[in-house]
Amino acid sequence: MVDDVGGAIEPIRRYLVEFSALGNRPGSARSYAYDLLRWWRWLRIVGVPWQRATSAEIRDYALWLGAATKPGASARTVSSTTAGTVNPITRKAYLNDRYQPRTVRHALAVLREFYEYWADLGEGPVVNPVRRAGRARPNEHHNPMEPFRPEGRLRYNPPIAKRRPRTLSDEQWRDVFAALRSHRDRALLALALSNGARAGELLGLRGVDVDWGDQLVRVIRKGSRAEQWLPASAEAIVWLRLYLGGSAPVGPNEPIWRTVRRRDRGTGPAEQPLTYDALRAVFRRVNSALGTNWTMHDLRHTAALRMSRDSNLTLRDVQVILGHADIDTTASIYLNPRELHQTGENLLVA
Repeated sequence: MVDDVGGAIEPIRRYLVEFSALGNRPGSARSYAYDLLRWWRWLRIVGVPWQRATSAEIRDYALWLGAATKPGASARTVSSTTAGTVNPITRKAYLNDRYQPRTVRHALAVLREFYEYWADLGEGPVVNPVRRAGRARPNEHHNPMEPFRPEGRLRYNPPIAKRRPRTLSDEQWRDVFAALRSHRDRALLALALSNGARAGELLGLRGVDVDWGDQLVRVIRKGSRAEQWLPASAEAIVWLRLYLGGSAPVGPNEPIWRTVRRRDRGTGPAEQPLTYDALRAVFRRVNSALGTNWTMHDLRHTAALRMSRDSNLTLRDVQVILGHADIDTTASIYLNPRELHQTGENLLVA
């Protein structure tokens, strides 16, 4: 974060140093930096120093985010006809060029933490401009024998509609699988469908993270960074063997997933570790062929709903496999009654 003359913006730099020192991941620090950059640009336009910001500026900023168009490096080309529409096959909306309510809520949460940090140092505004809704102080009459109540949302947070998880039917999964071009993609997506691991967790697999005998894979959980062994289906293990059998040998501490094409990084042509952007390109090819807009996270939802219907698994089992910190998260997303349109039938999840 630098100013017009290339110098560091000191308030943001000091906050991000503290943020990183608390153990937060580089990706989170990058996300916070972009939110603060957007806020700094807003303050520059309205001519208000960051120390003088009040709830009025926060209100206007939230209103602007709700109506503004996101800046882009270039205009949409292929996706210009689908932006903001709903896909008739998946029934999922395509992203448009506006800031989504979740983005606005995240931006306000970042600002609240930023001003909370400076208030603790006694160098920011006396009153945090990003306040919570309501006048009462949260938990002001708290009984020490009872858990703390949720403090409520921030005052100008936009509401978020509760959405049911989008899942693939067996027929839709077969179509996606048939559109894949390599054993690598088949193995990766089959693993995702068998245990619901996140894309970033699966991309971090190394040779030592596969237990072939017990059909388990070890992932590093998002957020907690804890190691966890997850089950893998027999089909996923078969495709993983086919993929590894046709590629260069993978060492115990080398990444399993590699690019199909070889690239020269100065030491001769070699396969490179598969990145998240490269995985998104796999889905772009599949979606282009099928006329859909599936994502890797839809496979996680599909796996979770399949597990929730399995009589051999308890809700606690599903929570552990998915890596949810709270069992209420698992229950609220996957055990509430929802109408699911699968294979032409309306299934009620109870």
